[in-house]
Parts: sequence; structure tokens; C-alpha cells
Amino acid sequence: MATTRGVLYVHTVPSALCPHVEWAAGGILGVPVKLDWTPQPAAQGTYRAELSWQAEAGTAAKLASALRGWQKLRFEVTEEPSNGVEGERYSFTPTLGVFHATTGVHGDIMVPEERLKAAMLKAASGEADLTEEVERLLGRPWDDELEPFRYAGDGAPVRWLHQVV
Repeated sequence: MATTRGVLYVHTVPSALCPHVEWAAGGILGVPVKLDWTPQPAAQGTYRAELSWQAEAGTAAKLASALRGWQKLRFEVTEEPSNGVEGERYSFTPTLGVFHATTGVHGDIMVPEERLKAAMLKAASGEADLTEEVERLLGRPWDDELEPFRYAGDGAPVRWLHQVV
């Protein structure tokens, strides 16, 4: 199995859920996780943390799946490409749900041809605006919602963890 690196960005979480996020991440990574929680200035009463990890490819999907059910949580998980495996990016907000994209070696989002064709077809039939469809394929609504929380986290502590293999 290919090994890769990634980052879990917890942008907002109520204090009561902080230990649950640590338990979920620890269960997936196979090591205890203790995050350095700091207050999230963009959402009073919530906290933020970052966790850099090294584990098997596919770990980002497992982390996103484990965390997506908590409606008071905003997070992103990234996974770098590895040998024979594309990178991934997951974003979650309570209002938008989960966004998933495949990423290339430089972190760019790669949109599959069929998804672009579907967006063009919807636009041609008048169902949707092409610009809005492409922005959605690129995750723009999630970026717009998460940006204030990303900015508020600049300079926050980061912890590295390696999965036990």
C-alpha cells in the first residue's frame, strides 16, 4: 500500500466535540491524537486545530467520512498524491455538506471530463449557468464559506503524526 502525507484542518468545532474529533482521527491513524486546540476568532465559542499526518493512501477519505456527520464541525482534509494514487481534497460545512476533488501533484483540482461535459450540457439546456457549474466543480462555494475560518487560523500550531504500519 502506498504511503502519503496529508493535513486535517478543523476550522470550527464546539469544545464538547474536541475529544471526539481526536478519538476519530486516532482510530483511523492507529495512534493516539492530542490536538493543540486554539479559539477560532471567526466563530465565537468554537475551536480550531491542524493535524499533519503520514499514513496509507485513502486516509483522507476515511477521516472525512468519520467527521462528516457532525453538523457543528467545519473541516478540510487534504492528501498528497503518492505512487500511483492521485491526491484528494475534502471540505465540509454544515450548510453545504461534503465536497470532494481529485488533486494533481501541484495541488490543482482535476475535474474529470465527464463532469465538465455534464456541466456544459446543463448550461446548454438552460438548467444551470456554466460559470456556476464550473465553480461548483472546483469547490468555490466551500472555499467561499471556509475562507474566513482559514484566515483566522494563520499562525496556529501544527502537530505531525505518523500512522503505525
